[in-house]
Amino acid sequence: MTEIEVLPDAAVLIDGERITWVGPRREAGGLHSAFRIPRSALDVVEVTGVLLPGFVDCHTHAVFGAPRLDDHQRRALGMDYRAIAAAGGGILESVRDLRARPEAELIELTRGRIRTLLSHGSTTIEVKSGYGLTLETELKQLRVVRELAASEPVSLTATLLGAHEVPPEFRHRRAEYVRLLCDEMIPAVAQAGLAGACDVFCEPGVFSVTEARAILTAAQRCGLGVKLHADELQGSGGAELAAELRALSADHLTGISDAGIRALAASPTVAVLLPVTMIFLGSGRQAPARQLLEAGAALALASDFNPGSSPAVGLPLVMALAVSQLGLRHAEALNAVTVNGAAALGMAADRGQIAPGFRADLVLCDVSDWREVAYWVGGNPVTAVWTGGSACRLLPGPVSLGRHVPT
Repeated sequence: MTEIEVLPDAAVLIDGERITWVGPRREAGGLHSAFRIPRSALDVVEVTGVLLPGFVDCHTHAVFGAPRLDDHQRRALGMDYRAIAAAGGGILESVRDLRARPEAELIELTRGRIRTLLSHGSTTIEVKSGYGLTLETELKQLRVVRELAASEPVSLTATLLGAHEVPPEFRHRRAEYVRLLCDEMIPAVAQAGLAGACDVFCEPGVFSVTEARAILTAAQRCGLGVKLHADELQGSGGAELAAELRALSADHLTGISDAGIRALAASPTVAVLLPVTMIFLGSGRQAPARQLLEAGAALALASDFNPGSSPAVGLPLVMALAVSQLGLRHAEALNAVTVNGAAALGMAADRGQIAPGFRADLVLCDVSDWREVAYWVGGNPVTAVWTGGSACRLLPGPVSLGRHVPT
């Protein structure tokens, strides 16, 4: 993860949605004959700055209604997670809000957010459900993702997170809700082709390792990939379960145990770290990035964009925090939001690199040195984005996150 190939004064040849050649600009003059391309068919775009692979945000919760502003203030005044939940906040506040909103409204709210993420360089974005917790409302969220994947110039991949929390109507019937997930929700989502993976919030007080194993093995039987919210607050065996199931990723990992680190290092599962989340929560802790890397684990970074614990819209900010708070090198941070982010979604052979055969997702940044992308805290260095070889129109100035009407 420390290796980055930097090519000064470079040229990239794109044919359709794919990159066909990368090399020194001085060698680009003969490409039309080498690839038997008529000169008239070449569309030359001159750019200044640093061209990077499109960023891959492999963990977001972008389909929601209102931000949880009361939670933010309660946390600032010292309330912990359980006290906030008891006051009506937390995940279940977003569940109540989303259940009440029509699908068309959620589409437009999410559209603004996806465009904002894209304007910060995220060309591939994973979007989880998890704010419905009924069959119909989980399907509603996943249909929102499908609609936007078809209408927006960005790659969206959907993940079912019906196991984000136990809904209030099942609070004293946990086993029934797990059966609902395994026997109805997961098969319905898989049959409809609305998600490629299934995730579980595996944490004491949410879903146990035993419950998570049952849910994820049911997902695997239905042909879905599996992911975990694992060991976010304390080491409870989530990372070990992810490794056991050969999950695509284990995410959060702030409280991961030494055994969990060893398990991930010995597995193909990607460790996805979310540094903004712990800062926004005021935790003062971060996942042990260097221990994971030194043990041999594959490491990715993501925004965890959501209404309660990480309203972060840009991976450049995540990269800067990964260097300053997690102790990553600049190269490690860049690899973590490109090729390794793609690996966390099972897409490492398709995107995350500027190389022949890869999808032509590219980000242009107005910097002199590629390391500056992970240096300027809070700024957005992105000036142009291409997805599948096509230039995206980036809105000038502030980009809307979507105006929400309180329900």
